[in-house]
Formats: sequence, structure tokens, C-alpha cells
Amino acid sequence: MGEGLYRDAAMARFYDLDNGWTGDRAFCLRLAAGKGAVLDLGCGTGDLAIRIAAEHGSATTGVDPARAMLEIARSKKGAERVRWVEADARWLDLSQRFDLIVMTGHVFQVLLTDEDRAQALAAVARHLAPGGRFVFDSRNPARREWEEWQPDLSRRGFDDPELGPVTAWDEADWDAESGVLAYRTTYRVAATGAAFSAGARIAFPGFDRVGAQIATAGLAVESWLGDWEGAAPGEDSPEFIAICRHARGSAE
Repeated sequence: MGEGLYRDAAMARFYDLDNGWTGDRAFCLRLAAGKGAVLDLGCGTGDLAIRIAAEHGSATTGVDPARAMLEIARSKKGAERVRWVEADARWLDLSQRFDLIVMTGHVFQVLLTDEDRAQALAAVARHLAPGGRFVFDSRNPARREWEEWQPDLSRRGFDDPELGPVTAWDEADWDAESGVLAYRTTYRVAATGAAFSAGARIAFPGFDRVGAQIATAGLAVESWLGDWEGAAPGEDSPEFIAICRHARGSAE
């Protein structure tokens, strides 16, 4: 899980500035209220895990395979409240069960194959406590969002507290046969002209395939959402959000 875009420290430093606090994190922060143990799987730079621990007092674990992202997470105020683990979701073994497992930021799409997704979902099922919930999101391939991931359409800017103004843009190459998108993000610092660039790959599995793999892992979808505002899923939904629990009897 994860490639240069997340593993390169020079790129990871821009992640929070480029993405900010997003609706998926806000949704999962609310969902964590009252939960004793919470796992943020693919926690990245740790903002959600830190806020869950701080605001709800949950015993929170943040897991990510990218050391560069975890180093940023560990440096943040409140990071000492969270247990940080460098690990791949496919082979996760924490010898613990959680009342809530969250996978935000479309981390599920970094699992590129059916086998990858099956392994990760099986690991989630092993770590989910009876009565617990697992929530994750995946972009709807019917929306063909990657068509907008081109330099002219994706150009944006933000201010880095040390480097000053930064311009960012994306480039993407869609492989219809595999359903995998290869993309590259570039950050250019206005003051020096220095450019930092790295790529990653993500998959766009369809709704039916995701649902079937959830069931195979011994999980059941309690509810589907089409966005983080709570809309019902439809053909034109921006994403598919699954709120899952153990299928009856599978948590034993």
C-alpha cells in the first residue's frame, strides 16, 4: 500500500496543506463518539486519529505503511495519545479488536487487486469487535473523476509556512483493462522554482465488486452512502461509502 507520493518525505510534507480537514474525517470523528477502541487504518499524517483520541478519549491506534506520513503524525500536538503502527493493512495483526475501524481518504483504492482487497477486508474482520463498525469509501468509477486529474484542470495553490506559495497539479493515466489509475502530483515552490513530484496508483472497483468482497470477508453492509453528507448511493454518486458490521455469527 502506498507509493512515492506518500513514502517520500519531501512530498508528504505537503499532504495536510493540499488536502485539509475533509468531510470524511468529520463524519468518522462523529462516529467515534463513545467508542472505547478505534483503529484508523491508513491514518496518513494522523489528524483524524489525534482528534478521536483527544475529543472522545478513545484508545486510538493509527496504522499506515508509509513511514514518512507517520513521522509527520508523531510530530503533531496530541500525538502521544495515539499508538502509531507502521504496517500494511493486508497483513495486519495487532492482537486486538476495535469498536470502530475507519479507512478514510479513499485509502481502500490503494488496494489494487481483488486479492489485495480480500486480504485487507479479512484483516479488518479479524480486528473488528462484535458489535463494532467498519467504515470506508471508494470513488465511483462511473464518474470518471480521473478525467479532471490533468494539469490545466487540477491546478491549485496554497501557502507553505516555510516555503511560501506553492502551486500543485496532477497528471493521470487510466488503464481501462485493469481498472487502475496511475497518477502523478507535482508541487512547485514559487520562491525558488523547486519542483517536487511523485506518483501513485489507485484502483476503481465497481459497486457490485466491492459489495461482493465485503460479504466474502464475513462482513455485512449496514448502510451505503453516496457521499459524506448522507445521501443515498446512486449511479452518479461521487463515491460509495460502506458502513459495515460482522455478518451474523462471523465475529465468533
